[in-house]
Amino acid sequence: GFRHYTVADCEFNSSELNDIEYTQSYYYNKLEYVRFSSSVGKYVGYTEYGIKNAERWNNGPEVIARRGVKERYCFHNVGIDVEADLTKS
Repeated sequence: GFRHYTVADCEFNSSELNDIEYTQSYYYNKLEYVRFSSSVGKYVGYTEYGIKNAERWNNGPEVIARRGVKERYCFHNVGIDVEADLTKS
């Protein structure tokens, strides 16, 4: 069978909002075909199918909804992750 999955990730060097990057990658059969990156601010396609989806999503409400995820999801959880890491070290 075929596998389709999405991976969301927050990478950070500090708890400052400018140092946080949110990415959401879409995969099909282990091949990443499109990604949203908060540092780019839009979807980027890596395959023919991904490029078509990225163009459509960048012109629709999807990209506007994704732009706020860094503040809602990453920034909220960075404090929790930093605290957990400091107690382990």
